[in-house]
Amino acid sequence: MRTVVIVCLLAALANADLFTAIADLQHMLGAEKDVTTVIDQYIAAERARLDDLRRYAHEYVHRNAHAEAVGPEFVTNPINAYLLIKRLTSEWKKVENIMLNNKATTFLKNITDNRVRSEVKFPGEEDLSGAAIALLRLQDTYKLDTLDLSNGIIGGEKVSNKLSGHDTFEVGRAAYNQKDYYHCLMWMQVALNKIENESPPSVEESEILEYLAYSLYQQGNVRRALSLTKRLAKIAPNHPRAKGNVKWYEDMLQGKDMVGDLPPIVNKRVEFDGIVERDAYEALCRGEIPPVEEKWKSKLRCYLKRDKPFLKIAPIKVEILRFDPLAVLFKNVISDSEIEVIKELASPKLKRATVQNSKTGELEHATYRISKSAWLKGDLDPVIDRVNRRIEDFTGLNQATSEELQVANYGLGGHYDPHFDFARKEEKNAFKTLNTGNRIATVLFYMSQPERGGATVFNHLGTAVFPSKNDALFWYNLRRDGEGDLRTRHAACPVLLGVKWVSNKWIHERGQEFTRPCGLEEGVQENFIGDLSPYANDP
Repeated sequence: MRTVVIVCLLAALANADLFTAIADLQHMLGAEKDVTTVIDQYIAAERARLDDLRRYAHEYVHRNAHAEAVGPEFVTNPINAYLLIKRLTSEWKKVENIMLNNKATTFLKNITDNRVRSEVKFPGEEDLSGAAIALLRLQDTYKLDTLDLSNGIIGGEKVSNKLSGHDTFEVGRAAYNQKDYYHCLMWMQVALNKIENESPPSVEESEILEYLAYSLYQQGNVRRALSLTKRLAKIAPNHPRAKGNVKWYEDMLQGKDMVGDLPPIVNKRVEFDGIVERDAYEALCRGEIPPVEEKWKSKLRCYLKRDKPFLKIAPIKVEILRFDPLAVLFKNVISDSEIEVIKELASPKLKRATVQNSKTGELEHATYRISKSAWLKGDLDPVIDRVNRRIEDFTGLNQATSEELQVANYGLGGHYDPHFDFARKEEKNAFKTLNTGNRIATVLFYMSQPERGGATVFNHLGTAVFPSKNDALFWYNLRRDGEGDLRTRHAACPVLLGVKWVSNKWIHERGQEFTRPCGLEEGVQENFIGDLSPYANDP
């Protein structure tokens, strides 16, 4: 009971959104140690209190045995009568005080104060749900087996401890709460298998069966749903819904297909997110990249950029990743020390990343973007100013109308579903307050290198770029005529293992009239960074 009180009070102090940034989770690591220490101290204090209660209990047993031995005549002795009354009044009050003197509140206050001093946040229910859904996202994107994942195995490698039956059940329940019966079915089935080898089981079989049966029904497996529900009614005869559900499934079948072997389980994945290129996007995230067209193979190259006075003495390495549209990787353009300064400046400012509502123009949170971000002004630190000037050197674009440097740290399964960086024509209010026009280009600095996952993928182009620390990915969002290039629709793949830190600069079209002028022919585009040719030509 006391443990329940502690957990409930801790939950009340919880902060949500921790799952959206690995940086917050890393900062939280010490919190578990603090909780363990406090619980140990609380148990020691409770032991002392319970020892006092046990001593009083022994005294009562001894005195009561003597009174019973004497019989009713015991209270005819005035001294005995006095002691009995005393025990049941003042001494009983002492017992009451000992029983009520639970020190949980004091210990909880200590841990709360420690958390405030160390600025450690504590997860809430939203974080638990977000973490479970992150596992499901990773499972789909990287085609991970449910049983392997529940046993801490990713890609054939043991990376974590096994999940218990209850751990697995909670993942399935998170899916159920999202009406995601595809995943709920798989995880509940694994949970059911796990508790067969647990003694005692970490979750009741009856709890699993109800969720599993309903998920089977939702996925079109009515006979199997009926079979499991009958088992539920048998092992939990007082279950409030089991018998009614049995009748419901039987009525649904109308006496058909009621005998014989159960049909194979049907469990089809259904997506309701409106992302038509979901399969192509996930394939790119897994590194399933289409081969480069033969005509481009010999033209993709690396070169040294020397077209600015400063770059003549400090040239920048450029790797052309693709043409039509052009995308390049600037190599080693941000140092480890600069990265650490930027992360240090950004960390206190990190807030859950937002997206712009295409109808209202307002910024809002969205499940298709899981990360935290911060904006850093150029005059905040010499490092930010230096990076901004370097961006102008290697892109050749005026930075006067660029947005501030945005720093992002991705969370559990952190991702950003397919999107455009530029505002489309129907997005009337986008960037209206900036008065700098549309986003002409994007610079994306990779400030860490996840162990697995986290690629930047261009769905319609079949291009995937996996993070390489210290490098910067660059592409133009607008064509030379100022129209949005729909081919630049891209996504940030979920981080499977490791940490992903990036920073990006969105460069706007206002002020680029001479740095990137329109061409004289329709369809003119760059073959290298700074290509100002007015006519279309092959690389």
